[in-house]
Amino acid sequence: MRRRSARRPRLRARLAVVALGALTLAGCTTGPSVRPAVVENDGKATKPAAPTSAPVPLPPLSEPQSPTLRWTDCDDDTRERIGQPGVPASLHFSCARMNSPLDAPDDTQHLLARILVLKAGTGPIPLVVVNDVGGDPGSVYAARLAAQLPPAFLQKFTLIGMDRRGTGLSGGVQCVPPEARDALLGADPAQGGLGDVLDAARRAGQQCAIDLDTAETALDSWRAAGDLDQLRRQLGLDKLSALGRGDGSKVLSEYAVRFPGQVGRMVLDGLPDPGEDRAAVLDAVAAGAQGTLDAFGADCAARGCSMGDPKAALTAVTDRLRTAPASTPDGVVLSPGIAMYGVYLGLADRSRWPALADAIAAARTGDVTALESFADPMLVDEQGSPSRIGGTIATRCNDSATRLPADQIDKAAQGMRAKYPQFGALVAQELAWCGAWPVRREPLPAAGAPGAPPILVAATTTDPVTPGQGTTRAADQMPSAVTISWQGTGHGAVGLSPCVTAAAQAFLIDGKVPTDGTLCPA
Repeated sequence: MRRRSARRPRLRARLAVVALGALTLAGCTTGPSVRPAVVENDGKATKPAAPTSAPVPLPPLSEPQSPTLRWTDCDDDTRERIGQPGVPASLHFSCARMNSPLDAPDDTQHLLARILVLKAGTGPIPLVVVNDVGGDPGSVYAARLAAQLPPAFLQKFTLIGMDRRGTGLSGGVQCVPPEARDALLGADPAQGGLGDVLDAARRAGQQCAIDLDTAETALDSWRAAGDLDQLRRQLGLDKLSALGRGDGSKVLSEYAVRFPGQVGRMVLDGLPDPGEDRAAVLDAVAAGAQGTLDAFGADCAARGCSMGDPKAALTAVTDRLRTAPASTPDGVVLSPGIAMYGVYLGLADRSRWPALADAIAAARTGDVTALESFADPMLVDEQGSPSRIGGTIATRCNDSATRLPADQIDKAAQGMRAKYPQFGALVAQELAWCGAWPVRREPLPAAGAPGAPPILVAATTTDPVTPGQGTTRAADQMPSAVTISWQGTGHGAVGLSPCVTAAAQAFLIDGKVPTDGTLCPA
């Protein structure tokens, strides 16, 4: 997939301060780079409470006391970013910047991450929103969510969206060379190995090591959890109440490990599988994507859409692109792999299923413009909106200790392609992303968060990003987790399942803890 260079102006040889865009230097940085060997990015983690037979009660909601964030109007800019002209005129957006230590409080380079946060609504209680690292930045997700929530919710809460470090307007990572981005996501769904992906991952890893310098290993969920505690303090809160979606839930779960005494009311919607066997975890993700494709096809048939059977339509599209690559008016060339990655991203957003079906139908006849737009956010830098691939790879590689040799990666990809013809190779290529990325040296505390109050974990049975089985396995490691499972299809249950949405609202607003193991029908 190639695009005109004018769409992505980029300077070479960036150091950490420039590559993250939002890093601030508070002191001299001469001398060689030394990566800190500690992981606390904003103060010591609070000691987990000793296990006790008495559960910690769900804390009451409390209003902020002496907040220090300086909010400025960003209404027009936010409406342009979310691209929703139908956002109610009564909903207003404000933005603020927050400094958070990049890595360790004793970091001699004194680098700070400049984190963007957005406020939507006027409710008295702040509810922080954290999204998937590869999805909409937290500020955009919070703004869109605020436009969808019932008025009663926003009478109680103000949504606070945080762009995770290295994403969105919190210094979006742009170290992945433009020519490598296509290959990193372009594994052909039907043929070949992952040699091109591995080569691109090596090029990306080398360039990111140069561009990011000490910031390279400071982009992860653990340190993002530290940013959340910095945000809690600047919001003037004793306890942090929050909603996490997908691997945004991982940030909240790690917050609960680091700061159990500061956990308020938290909903984790689609918690990722914590399994150490990354290939097995991704195998389940590919299975979830295949199941979601089936549901997408059933939805299309029920609506009488023009796409027809999705598997047959996608085979026709990829066969056509394999023999006659198509270009969009702006110069983008779509490969079979990039086309399927666009479909995968579209399946993860159920509200866009009708548009996705129309895009596939159009691509079948040679018009790939709409289908290409689904992949653009991961690959294309637009003004004020960096591509998501850099922040996604940096965070996932820093969060994972898995580094497999090429032969094992190809073997896993072959097995997944055979089982999941549309999405096996596409999902397996993530195993190749981290080969040139440093492995975390610091051991982290075990998952679990003893001493935390009840945390609501929502699982979706057929989820193309965080499959329900993995979410349940993650919840089993958390003593205070209360699980509610939606037997439906889509990425995340809050907002898709009326049953889960009502339970989450009752939990957050009224403090009603549902029965552990509650099932919500599809």
